[in-house]
Amino acid sequence: METKIGSLNSCNSASSNDVGCLPSNGVVSSIKSSAVAFNSAEATLGRHIARRLVQIGVSDVFSVPGDFNLTLLDDLIAEPGLNVVGCCNELNAGYAADGYARARGVGACAVTFTVGGLSILNAIAGAYSENLPVICIVGGPNSNDYGTNRILHHTIGLPDFSQEMRCFQTVTCYQAVVNNLEDSHELIDTAISTALKESKPVYISISCNLSAIPHPTFSCEPVPFSLTPKLSNKMGLEAAVEAAVEFLNKAVKPVLVGGPKMRFAKACDAFVELADACGYPVAAMPSAKGLVPEIHPHFIGTYWGAVSTAFCAEIVESADAYIFVGPIFNDYSSVGYSLLLKKEKAIIVQSDRVVIGNGPTFGCILMKDFLTALAKRVTHNKTAYENYHRIYVGDGHPLKCEPKEALRVNVLFQHIQKMLSEKTAVIAETGDSWFNCQKLKLPAGCGYEFQMQYGSIGWSVGATLGYAQAVPEKRVIACIGDGSFQVTAQDVSTMLRCGQNSIIFLINNGGYTIEVEIHDGPYNVIKNWNYTGLVDAICNGEGKCWTTKEDLIEAIETATGEKQDCLCFIEVIVHKDDTSKELLEWGSRVSTANGRSPNPQ
Repeated sequence: METKIGSLNSCNSASSNDVGCLPSNGVVSSIKSSAVAFNSAEATLGRHIARRLVQIGVSDVFSVPGDFNLTLLDDLIAEPGLNVVGCCNELNAGYAADGYARARGVGACAVTFTVGGLSILNAIAGAYSENLPVICIVGGPNSNDYGTNRILHHTIGLPDFSQEMRCFQTVTCYQAVVNNLEDSHELIDTAISTALKESKPVYISISCNLSAIPHPTFSCEPVPFSLTPKLSNKMGLEAAVEAAVEFLNKAVKPVLVGGPKMRFAKACDAFVELADACGYPVAAMPSAKGLVPEIHPHFIGTYWGAVSTAFCAEIVESADAYIFVGPIFNDYSSVGYSLLLKKEKAIIVQSDRVVIGNGPTFGCILMKDFLTALAKRVTHNKTAYENYHRIYVGDGHPLKCEPKEALRVNVLFQHIQKMLSEKTAVIAETGDSWFNCQKLKLPAGCGYEFQMQYGSIGWSVGATLGYAQAVPEKRVIACIGDGSFQVTAQDVSTMLRCGQNSIIFLINNGGYTIEVEIHDGPYNVIKNWNYTGLVDAICNGEGKCWTTKEDLIEAIETATGEKQDCLCFIEVIVHKDDTSKELLEWGSRVSTANGRSPNPQ
């Protein structure tokens, strides 16, 4: 059994082994190889890597030019079907590739040597933490300079050119330094295929003098990748399912919780299959929002310990058995290590391993295979869901704002809720938007992304650019705090150049509110900007842009009506202490975890 590279649904493809990109019509497409030889001008390393990117589903490469990558950018631009998107800085180019990979299944970026590479490194680390295959291409030094004692610009002044590659080693799954045409074909293909197999970023450095040189290894259309998929150990799978069924059948009120690793394991469909079969209450960990369908009849919300959706934590933590599928239990997702869970009650399902309580562990088992097999054997049990239904009390409604009272955040998100549909996607920035966006109820088909594991403030600006570029048929609604926006604001410019029509809600509360609730200090107060004036200046009469900080309801009506083809920037000014109750609770618990005294030595 082989996997054809040419089509990928980043999450909802439990029954598919295809990797690459999903066409907008949802139909899996195959790549037809051609034995037609190219003329010498096309038989180059640069054109080969461009063709490979198009083959795996990348149609946009996010870049910043520098003298070491200019010839490579010429080759990328020359490739039909490939668009080079120039960004304002490398960090945003990396964030854009991250956002693009979330929507398409794979992303790519291209920068220059060291000054560009080390600048984009932070974004690549974030993609690594979120299991996103991002192809990071760096224009490297002239091949003749390797092995000499020469000192080059864009370096730290040493003749050793490996510093950049060594920095990338811990945040990529493969590193290729291409400074010789003879092995360049193999290095490039190995790097790209490894990114797809491991669902992690890779680093490719290409010497600046090699990209445009013809070579016989690039004389024909590259044959599509054919990757051998991982397979479950059949005996281990049967044993794991048998043990899980026995474990669950002893429970009176079991529950099912989805985690973020389901995306990497391509197990979302299999998760739904199990949810339909078991009858358990279904919850999502915060970083899995958008992966678990919230329209499922047994969905009870986000399980996030003390800051969970109302009544969700009570049901999960009182259960006598819980299945966690693809979880990440870090200090943030565990609310400062305060979850009331017991290992002996848990089945933990990871991408290739199943752990049952304090007992047996089963390796070499694919998550989607285990979930599908368990769905066929599990006994239907809706006791816990009936308990939830008995204790559930519907959401209240925020009090109306008094005349001349500052707009409240909970009122803002009440209006954002009404904007959501299958034609929208939500991007939530690190900060209080994490908590407010968790409370949004996602309709079927509505996208949702945020970066919880890495939590780099400013991520959402570049991610909005990349996501909107990858899925132009969806309108992105980005919720960004003022502090985060100040880190990466420049690439609103690139959104305008690309003709995007995202809606950005700039939530202006005068500082780093999430940090305030963990540990306050004067460093959490920032200089206020004229945000709408800044975006107007960036627009400068070029591109479709509309900004406002006036009445919210009128602004939303305009943004979704006559300005629906424009990039809309809506500044929402709120009180500095107007936060979600969840952030108040979460911040105090994380603060306690951060402030623990050293253990006795």
